[in-house]
Amino acid sequence: MHELLKIKAKDNHQFSAYISQPSGKPKAGIVIIQEIFGVNSHIKEVTDLYASKGYLCIAPSLFDRIEKNVTLNYDETGISKGRKLKELCDKDALKDIEASISVVSSAGKVGVIGYCWGGSLSWKIGCEAPNLSASVCYYGGDIPKLKNLKPNCNILTHFGELDKGIPINEVKIFEKTRPEVFTYTYPADHGFNCDHRSQFNKKCANIALDRTLKFLEKNLD
Repeated sequence: MHELLKIKAKDNHQFSAYISQPSGKPKAGIVIIQEIFGVNSHIKEVTDLYASKGYLCIAPSLFDRIEKNVTLNYDETGISKGRKLKELCDKDALKDIEASISVVSSAGKVGVIGYCWGGSLSWKIGCEAPNLSASVCYYGGDIPKLKNLKPNCNILTHFGELDKGIPINEVKIFEKTRPEVFTYTYPADHGFNCDHRSQFNKKCANIALDRTLKFLEKNLD
């Protein structure tokens, strides 16, 4: 079962969030953090997927601070608008993620899973929030630049070896700097998990999903 909720952040900003519930009692809570394309059909599908695995899942609309109901296509127009909105919303996004963590904490332990921009935010919140048990970061472009942040919970990262936006040599430096982080690379491009994109790589996406589910089971269940 899924629905849209209205949530209030600590600065009183009200935003919408897509919440998906498992069929039985939740094992734990998960916050799904969007790409630069908004809480679109793909992010809703991901949220429903993890709910089907037994987690209470929520995907906050991080662009609501600037524009409501943003869902962008995976094309040049979508990328251009998404990047602009990201720049405007980035500094306050963690407040909305924190509020979302509080909502799903009713299920017990909480983890976050982020993609693209959300991957970077997952790294940041995993190093800042005191109440997270796990963080999963898919191809977050800011992660290598923020390698000096120290994790507050166990963190798993996924990177594409063919991702020109996140050079593999920078990923290797991050891996050496943060050996406590579980870092995996794949022979794939940026966005390889998303089956709505031309960069989708089914084999790599399935391997990453399997690793993610096992990581969540170990840290949340």
